[in-house]
Amino acid sequence: MNKLIIKNAQLVNEGKISAGDLLIEGERISKIERSISHPDVEIFDAKGHYLIPGCIDDQVHFREPGLTHKANIASESAAAVAGGITSFMEMPNTIPNALTKELLEDKYQIAKHHSFANYSFYMGVSNDNLEEVLKVNYDKVCGIKVFMGSSTGNMLVDNVTVLENLFKNASVLIATHCEDETIIQTNLQAAKDKYGANIPVTEHPNIRNREACFTSSSFAIDLAKKYNSRLHILHISTKEECELFKKTTSLNEKRITAEACVHHMYFNETKYPELGNLIKCNPAIKTAEDSDAIAMALKNTQLDVVATDHAPHTWDEKQGAYLQAPSGLPLVQHSLSLMLNLGERYHWDLPFIVEKMAHNPAICFQIKDRGFLREGYYADLVLIDPAINTMVRKSELLYKCAWSPLEGVELKGKVLSTFVNGRQVFDGKKINHNLVSQRLEFNRIH
Repeated sequence: MNKLIIKNAQLVNEGKISAGDLLIEGERISKIERSISHPDVEIFDAKGHYLIPGCIDDQVHFREPGLTHKANIASESAAAVAGGITSFMEMPNTIPNALTKELLEDKYQIAKHHSFANYSFYMGVSNDNLEEVLKVNYDKVCGIKVFMGSSTGNMLVDNVTVLENLFKNASVLIATHCEDETIIQTNLQAAKDKYGANIPVTEHPNIRNREACFTSSSFAIDLAKKYNSRLHILHISTKEECELFKKTTSLNEKRITAEACVHHMYFNETKYPELGNLIKCNPAIKTAEDSDAIAMALKNTQLDVVATDHAPHTWDEKQGAYLQAPSGLPLVQHSLSLMLNLGERYHWDLPFIVEKMAHNPAICFQIKDRGFLREGYYADLVLIDPAINTMVRKSELLYKCAWSPLEGVELKGKVLSTFVNGRQVFDGKKINHNLVSQRLEFNRIH
């Protein structure tokens, strides 16, 4: 059995920072004490750096199967662990879309043989697969994903009867992408009428505007309240949406939760002239006022978790005109550093960042034995030095697409080491290619 003592660490967990040691036996944390001695056990000296539970990203697009010219599970999970993410939940809009139990299981099999981080995959919903969705065993599946807006393939769910029946009958978390398609199409046509084929990217937040987001999010919340559904709204992007959610410190009791993404707080519309399609994403990055409102809602518990919506495309795809360039940007390798930067801007401490990136995703999705530094829990750990700044360099990107909108930016913090299930998978410079990742399991308490 693998045995390792991480000594001389600053342990960041459940609102506190304390000096201590941590003993790993096999895949799990077996002891946390001020000082641990154990004969014939390997020692890893943390040298006073901060040891946090691994981050859990509840929204990524790793593009496999079917879109592997953009990314794959191996490349993007490597970038994730290099960025301090030890578990991810991936979206169903791959090709083919994950709309059957068999296609969903195919993705788990790919991850089993290629993922460096722990993994789970959402079951997708279309207008005509509800019966299949309700057959899935959600003890080993993170949840159900509904695109209430345009997406890849047959995944826009705009049939109100289907949505009503989903919210009425689903016994597990429903994660929604909320943008009203009718409003978007009306705005898009107006932009075409004004600009023809040469719509500037600065129109993106006007086409996919706050009305489209608020209308759709409000509708999802109304459905959840009507049927007492477990609803989780992804990537909130407007100040108005933030006000839809209650302020409460008891996440366990919430039936309606919401996610903030790092890019909707870090960037704002002033960056479109400089970065253009590189920050084109759905829902759109909007105003600085929206960014501040999202950050405030995260602080006051209206929003619950932080994720990336990591969605890579090739450089060439992003160089097209606005109408042709796909939406999405790669972020998993730098989300923790982005949160450290945002922490400086908004006066967040490290325990707060850990709460939103590790503790709360584990609570929100009822993930079994992960997300905390606790005895008996899996040893998913990240050692960081917040005092070191990291320059984002193209040569160090692990994304298959090989670009980032952050290139040339100096971010706070450095990931010194990442452990997954008790094994070091990243040493601050390179990936350990011995796979030790596992399929996430869930304690479903309805």
